[in-house]
Amino acid sequence: MAEPGFEALRWEVAGGIATITLDRPEALNSLEGRLKTELLDAIRQAGRDSSVRVVILTGAGRAFCAGQDLKERLQPDPTPLDVEVRERFNPIVSAIRLLDKPVIAAVNGVAAGAGASLAFAADLRIASESASFVLAFGRIGLIPDSGATWLLPRLVGLGRATELMLLPDPLLAAEALRIGLVNRVVPAGELLAEAGAMATTLAAAAPRALALTKRAIRRSLEAGFEDAIDYEASLQGIAGRTADHSEGLAAFVEKRAPRFTGS
Repeated sequence: MAEPGFEALRWEVAGGIATITLDRPEALNSLEGRLKTELLDAIRQAGRDSSVRVVILTGAGRAFCAGQDLKERLQPDPTPLDVEVRERFNPIVSAIRLLDKPVIAAVNGVAAGAGASLAFAADLRIASESASFVLAFGRIGLIPDSGATWLLPRLVGLGRATELMLLPDPLLAAEALRIGLVNRVVPAGELLAEAGAMATTLAAAAPRALALTKRAIRRSLEAGFEDAIDYEASLQGIAGRTADHSEGLAAFVEKRAPRFTGS
């Protein structure tokens, strides 16, 4: 049963961790109107909820997300693709990237098309041994979208990204680990436990420091070196004025675990 307020996904919060589970297993969690709206709403809710420190994004059943539900595109008078991408897909991947909380993609099966882009937009990716990534847009006469052409080269390098985007072959989990696309590969039965353990570690860290680190990483992808290190210094000044920094120093001196509050 979906969480109240959501029908196409499940929303659960425990221990500072919000788990968003795409819940259309019969359609390989492909993205249709309702799921697109609810996914964006869930990400924004995670940002607003002060009890949430980390987000896990995963899929129900045997797929992570198969991308756009092509049956939706076959309905009468579909939204023009440029409008659909700009108004429905781009806001989702932007919300994931700009969220001031770590996002872990727990890729439980195939991540195809825009579904792969959801995983690319996350900060960290853990894949099950049965996971795969597919960007076979050429099979339907389209190009990779939802941030894939920007995100993937930065994750795996231009040459390998170009191969993955031009050729239809799936990228299996073991190879995704080898080229650095995913951080870890685990047996399917251990996927959510591994993602949960990573999320628990992150949830115990200083929230402001994690948020500022994400900002610095994003800036580094678009800035020159001198600009990047100057921005680092500015953010470090902000971090150094937080109560969490004072708590971290006190915990270090007192040889105890810090108790971060996000202030």
